[in-house]
Amino acid sequence: MLKPTTVLSRVIIPRYLSLSFWRSITLPYRKMAGLPSTYDGAIHIAVIGGTGIQSLPGFTLAATLTVDTPWGPPSSPISVLHHENDGGQSTPVAFLSRHGLHHEFAPHEVKNQANIAALRSLGVRTIIAFSAVGSLQEEIRPRDFVVPDQIIDRTKGIRPFTFFEGGMVGHVGFGDPFDAGLAKVVQKCGHALEGDGVRLHDSGTLICMEGPQFSTRAESNLYRSWGGSVINMSALPEAKLAREAEISYQMICMATDYDCWRNVDGEDVNVTMVMAHMKANAENARRFVGAVLNELTKKEHEVQVQAKHLEGQMKWMGAMTKKEGRWGEAEKKLGWLFPGYFD
Repeated sequence: MLKPTTVLSRVIIPRYLSLSFWRSITLPYRKMAGLPSTYDGAIHIAVIGGTGIQSLPGFTLAATLTVDTPWGPPSSPISVLHHENDGGQSTPVAFLSRHGLHHEFAPHEVKNQANIAALRSLGVRTIIAFSAVGSLQEEIRPRDFVVPDQIIDRTKGIRPFTFFEGGMVGHVGFGDPFDAGLAKVVQKCGHALEGDGVRLHDSGTLICMEGPQFSTRAESNLYRSWGGSVINMSALPEAKLAREAEISYQMICMATDYDCWRNVDGEDVNVTMVMAHMKANAENARRFVGAVLNELTKKEHEVQVQAKHLEGQMKWMGAMTKKEGRWGEAEKKLGWLFPGYFD
């Protein structure tokens, strides 16, 4: 297992970029010579982002996959790990680095369409996304975890945000942007760790802002007046694309600061502050994500993990364009994403 200090030295990127585990997987990738580049069988669970979670006990690196999609390659190769739960059952889990292996993609440059499409093509139907965030409310303290249930979109339309364009129109409900069933599993795991240092908030409204610059103080206070709980730059369009792809999606947020609205002693959020809270809470983050994966790999959650409640929604409700009206590459692309849906 990597030492906590080693892991944390890799996560000094500002928290709105979700502190994806881009560099926490650098070392494993250096050691992947000789590993398979293909994987037989479906992978139903994926993790996007995270902090040192590949150092969790019970994980065995099984393969590294380079997936090409009609939307190009994803942000990083996808590593496949086998996770053995408490019952001795081994389950594959896919890990993807949102901002790239070297954190080369700014929030508006993340390959969201390719990321989600690549994961779906592997069989993924459940995504746990980890993100460090700024707190917009006094009661959400640095090092607290939040399981958000709502999002306010403050991105600026410069990020590709749908699969249904360029010749095919589709609509999908997004009233509840996170998956309620998956959220219950995450909440259960977080509360089970509360006596061991984890402090969890069961709900909250996440503001997803454009980046890479942080908010002005006026904006930060505006978001507070709207009832915003936490803020990042990573939830969208990731969550929207996951919904279009019929994938159950839940983000786990960890607060590292109070943004710029709470200017105590003249000190706004800074990298040193973020690093300190990440370092102090890294083990809790790893244990939390590990507990969620351990729970999801149990047989009792099989239907939830396969997102049966979302299956077929884009075939029967989403795509509105009749075949004779389709044009461009849209039908070909969507046929790749949803084999057999639009024949």
